[in-house]
Amino acid sequence: MKDIHELTTIEMVEEAIQQHELVFLYVSRPECSVCHALFPKIRALLEPYPSIYLGHINANEVEEVASKFLIFTVPTMIMFVEQKEYIRADRFVRLERLEEQLQQIHSMYIQDEE
Repeated sequence: MKDIHELTTIEMVEEAIQQHELVFLYVSRPECSVCHALFPKIRALLEPYPSIYLGHINANEVEEVASKFLIFTVPTMIMFVEQKEYIRADRFVRLERLEEQLQQIHSMYIQDEE
């Protein structure tokens, strides 16, 4: 199963983005039923990509995340490649489209490394 890194401060979030080339952030709230239903699917979707760092942020605990990343609803997913935002999805996510985007980024990134 894909490792999840619980990010409990905005500094931890910023550090993760700076230290890892591929970062997928999942922002949720404990009372959000969509968040709970979607997260296992996202985790499974990311399983084939060991180079992608998966960070989970509880927006109730890290309130600054909303203003830092302009998050207006949960769940919100943001993919960073070398500290630049490449994918943003929120609330009702089309998993097929997200998977296509992840495959494209991963294949481009792997080609660039070779």
